[in-house]
This record gives sequence, structure tokens and C-alpha cells, in this order.
Amino acid sequence: MFLPRVIPVLLLKGKGLVKTVKFKNPTYIGDPINAVRIFNDLKADELIFLDITASKEKRLISLELVKEIGDEAFMPFGVGGGISNIHQIEDILKAGAEKVILNTNAFLKPKLIKESSKYFGSQSIVVSIDVKKSIFGKYDIYIFDGSKKVKIDIGEYAKKIEDLGAGEIIINSIDKDGMMNGYDLEIIKFLSEKVNVPVIACGGAGNLIHFKQAFEKGKAHSLAAGSLFVYHGARKAVLINYPTKKELKELFINGITG
Repeated sequence: MFLPRVIPVLLLKGKGLVKTVKFKNPTYIGDPINAVRIFNDLKADELIFLDITASKEKRLISLELVKEIGDEAFMPFGVGGGISNIHQIEDILKAGAEKVILNTNAFLKPKLIKESSKYFGSQSIVVSIDVKKSIFGKYDIYIFDGSKKVKIDIGEYAKKIEDLGAGEIIINSIDKDGMMNGYDLEIIKFLSEKVNVPVIACGGAGNLIHFKQAFEKGKAHSLAAGSLFVYHGARKAVLINYPTKKELKELFINGITG
């Protein structure tokens, strides 16, 4: 039985770990290296680190921090934030990351996807798509940390980045970010059926049943979340957590429902 990867997404503002709601009001929640150590102990499948202000500030995620993460992490991890050229990708991979995550510059510089996937292999190149649903029910793509809408059909864009060589696609709902009330299954399913590369669902997970829904109904290949892994309880106390392999097997194999 295939078990989907379950991936904590850790947001960075500079070198601090933050959490957002609908991509707004980043709240400091701790030190990323401490989080890595805890996720090591909890045996997380993989980690994703995204510097949310890097593109807007026209800078690259801290290579020093990437190296620190690489020295500590027992699991594979991907890194995103302000990546704009192939030399930066090389530096990030040399610093210890297994994958780079392109978002704003995947749209602005599509040749970067093609060049980097050819040079480093498509398995190292992930494109993240941030979407928001309009009042008319249409999904719009946003770049620069959700601050700028771009005019392109999401299905057309997904096929384009797949054809350019992206090895995986993250679909992240701005509307669902930090809400913990479930994924946007409609857009996850649409993209999962549109492309042949793995689709990673992100935005909205609040419990393990939401994982099951995104996997079975949304047909996501992997399941990513932020708040679920860093908060605990109704008051959202900061507590790094991760489901055990037993819990995940019960969820996906033994058919726990909710």
C-alpha cells in the first residue's frame, strides 16, 4: 500500500520561523533549527522551508540558514525564497537541500525551470502555485507571496511548468492558509488530473482526516501542512508535532474515517 509523503511546511521571515493566516500577519513562532531537531526525533518524511518575503525584498533565502538546516536535518528538505538563477539553485543544493522550490520566478522566468531541470534533474525542481478563488468561483494565480495576481489559466500554467521540466507541483490555497478547516479539494483534484507529475496539496489541513480527504478525494500525491504541525489545541499553543507511522498506516490503510 502506497503511503503518501506527509510534509511540514515551515515559513521563514528572514531567519525566524513564522506562521500566517491567508498569507497575512506572519507571527513569530520560534527558531527553525530547533524545529528541525524535533522533526528529526519525530521522523518526518520531508521538510519544506519557504522564505515568504524574499521575492518581494529581491533577495535570496539565507544560504547560511540552509547550510545550518542541512547540517541538522536527517530527512530530505526543499527550500524556496527569492531563487532567480541557476547559480543560486546550485548554491542551495550544495548547501544540503535536495530540492528547490520556485514560485514567483517560475512565472516570471519560465526558462529557469527548463534550464535547472535539465542541469540538476527534474526531481530537484519543484514549482509552487499559490491560488485564490475569485467571487466568480475562478481560481487566480498569485505571485510575490500572494500580493500580485497574474493573468494565466491555472490548468494551462500547470501543463506548461510540467512540460518545462518541473518534477513536482505544490498547489497552495491562499484562502485556506492557516484556517485549519480542510484543503480545497476541488483545485487539488483538478490539478492532480491535469498533470502527470506528483501534486503536493498545501493550505488548510487541521487534522489527519483532512490528509485522507486530500489523498483520496483530491488525488494528491503528497500532503503538506503548516499550522497542523506547529500548533496544538484551540488556543494554538506552539507545539511541534507529527503523526507516527502507526497513525498514518491506520489512516490510509485501515480506513479511519471522520
